[in-house]
Amino acid sequence: MTHKPKLVMVGNGMAGVRTLEELLKIAPGFYDITVFGAEPHPNYNRILLSPVLAGEQTLEDIVMNPLGWYAEHGITLHLSRKVVDVRRRQRIVVADDGTEAAYDRLLIATGSVPFIPPLPGRDLDGVIAYRDIADTQTMIEAAKTHRHAVVIGGGLLGLEAANGLMRRGMSVTVVHIAPWLMDRQLDETAARMLQKSLEERGLRFRIGAQTTALVGDTDAALVDASGAGEPGRARVRAVRFADGSEEAADLVVMAAGIRPNVELAERIGLHCDRGIVVTDTLQTITDARIYAVGECAAHRGVAYGLVAPLFEQAKVCATHLGEFGIGRYLGSQTSTKLKVTGIDLFSAGNFAGGEGTEEIVLSDPYNSVYKKLVVKDDKLIGACLYGDTADGSWYFDLVREGKDIASIRDHLMFGQQHLGDTGHAGNSRASAMPDSAEVCGCNGVSKGTIVKAIREQGLFTIDEVRKCTKASGSCGSCTGLVEQILMATAGAGYTAAPKLKPVCGCTDANHQQVRDAIRERRLLTVASVYEQLGWRTPNGCASCRPAVNYYLISTWPHEAQDDPQSRFINERAHANIQKNGTFSVVPRMWAGETSASELRRIADVVDKYAIPTVKVTGGQRIDLLGVRKEDLPAVWKDLGMPSGHAYGKTLRTVKTCVGSEWCRFGTQDSTRMGKELERALWRMAAPHKVKLAVSGCPRNCAESGIKDVGVIGVDSGWEIYVAGNGGIKTDVAQFFCKVKTHEEVLEVAAAFLQLYREEGWYLERTVHYVGRVGLDHVKAKVLDDAANRRALAERLAFALDGVPDPWVEHEQAKVDLRQFEAIAL
Repeated sequence: MTHKPKLVMVGNGMAGVRTLEELLKIAPGFYDITVFGAEPHPNYNRILLSPVLAGEQTLEDIVMNPLGWYAEHGITLHLSRKVVDVRRRQRIVVADDGTEAAYDRLLIATGSVPFIPPLPGRDLDGVIAYRDIADTQTMIEAAKTHRHAVVIGGGLLGLEAANGLMRRGMSVTVVHIAPWLMDRQLDETAARMLQKSLEERGLRFRIGAQTTALVGDTDAALVDASGAGEPGRARVRAVRFADGSEEAADLVVMAAGIRPNVELAERIGLHCDRGIVVTDTLQTITDARIYAVGECAAHRGVAYGLVAPLFEQAKVCATHLGEFGIGRYLGSQTSTKLKVTGIDLFSAGNFAGGEGTEEIVLSDPYNSVYKKLVVKDDKLIGACLYGDTADGSWYFDLVREGKDIASIRDHLMFGQQHLGDTGHAGNSRASAMPDSAEVCGCNGVSKGTIVKAIREQGLFTIDEVRKCTKASGSCGSCTGLVEQILMATAGAGYTAAPKLKPVCGCTDANHQQVRDAIRERRLLTVASVYEQLGWRTPNGCASCRPAVNYYLISTWPHEAQDDPQSRFINERAHANIQKNGTFSVVPRMWAGETSASELRRIADVVDKYAIPTVKVTGGQRIDLLGVRKEDLPAVWKDLGMPSGHAYGKTLRTVKTCVGSEWCRFGTQDSTRMGKELERALWRMAAPHKVKLAVSGCPRNCAESGIKDVGVIGVDSGWEIYVAGNGGIKTDVAQFFCKVKTHEEVLEVAAAFLQLYREEGWYLERTVHYVGRVGLDHVKAKVLDDAANRRALAERLAFALDGVPDPWVEHEQAKVDLRQFEAIAL
């Protein structure tokens, strides 16, 4: 009986598993395969960790080969086992738990490790690299409890990490020692445009700054008490620079580059120089039985860190492992795209130019578009694009193939669509491409392969094409082009991919579909929504339960059953939980106005319950910080003031100036207007927190221009602005209308907010709601249709009528007081 030769692979990442996939295509069943992976996960798409960090995808979305795939192909998989030795004479691999596996051929695909600069403080708690799922999960958890992040490294990975942390709500500063961002992939002009765009989103930068140390909080007890660090280990608190300045940080992400992971290779005596040195067949030069692919390998002095070259290596390596004896890997041209939603940049080849080169440049700073093409000897040798990257893959083909561009030089800047395959303008990018043209550089998929799969297998969706051909399955930058090909080939049968994301992983339904179903089917409980819409998880999760609960109570006020257990802890306790487990209480002060009686009660409560901190908030209220959970009911009772709803997705504050009653510049009584608005709206639940402001004159001391609804008094009445935001990224409110009376202000504000309540998605601020539906849509329903405006305002008044104050009317509000009882130990 003939035994199969044994193939052992060390490393379970993208390059190694792609090698196995190629091998199984050309030589199925040839080897008895064993795989060792140091991580506890099956093969996943590492380059899509950035969208996971940003909340755009889940970890489940990026798994490329689930556990069932290994079983289906008879592959023995050892997860969470690091290979620590290879006995080359006996041809045996040894893992850290003692597991051994014999091999006839060994494939090393250990990838790379992050470079951590040797800075003082690098071992502090809160200092991490960004390389794998564990790092990503650490950052997601840190963003829940910490505020300030510093990312060291302004390259591709650093910017993606910074964007993800910012999307998670952190204040992020990027530190980059070079003169401009992504200095290896962009020229200075494109980099400045990129920086401007990222700054507008809320990121901050220290360019040209040299980090000298990471500074820790030496009070280890404080770290322990917060629950945010390891016992006895200080947490980072700042980053220090060569000029002596510091940047506050309770999370530091090292994204300063990667190094080939050659620890095992060096230990077993393989020759390493910038990686494991391999030949054109991907065999190590030390031992012909051992192959290496991916970021750990050095081919002709180059270790590649991008996915396309690694997949090219995998294809060649597979042919030799399968004993076909064909194919040589000769090196790769590379291109770069940034995975930050809404930002388009692309670079390839020698975009810096040099002796004997010509530069064709289009620069349009107003529209944030920049293109630079570098030509030498009638060949395109480099491209750098920002803002308009539609022709990036075409330019990359020209660079890689060294085509003569003399005949199209005058039209080169305007892209392939302008030329078409007949020389006429107007053809789409997809139709202009020949079948031999490569569409997906990561996976080496041509247009012809995609077209053939669509026609022969009857594919009609982008997901079907991705599963069948792998096109757009890695970095995703070619998705638009694949979709064009699909539309052109499938014709009327083409099914566009859904543009809206599901509420969460428990369902395929998006927010709008859930809202529509609740309204159309008159659903009144969370359980009925899950049952009617076929929720995959019967009880939902922490992401979908609060959203569904809000959609129910906002659609069917006084009818839908509110579920307290579907609310976040802050809303269940009616107070804001703080980092040390205590709570903050914010009593409501109508339009920021208070009295001696209220102030005395607040002072008495502070003394009686030993509340450590009293703080005036930015919304003209008083915050009592450090209240123990068990004291909350008594604190509410003794205060005798309405809830400030500082803890909920509700109306928070109505900020005002003193207005015409006191101010010599005031043109309108802003305090009175503010109190009327707040008393009318204060019990209002919403998709997200809502803040209002009323200024008594155009000097705008109440900052009405950055509120969800801002009102400014003028000589002839009131100007109303909507959809402002003063958070991480400041958005100036848009002018909505001008009215004359208090009654009109109340009606317009109520109608706008009710429309937002009915059409906004959960956790969508008014600025994002208006950005999604358009200000013209809102004006049509609120301003242009007087009857609808009145109806919206009346629906809001009906919804708020009789809503109990949870602090005063806790029985009617169904506050479960048992949650505040101390647990006996």
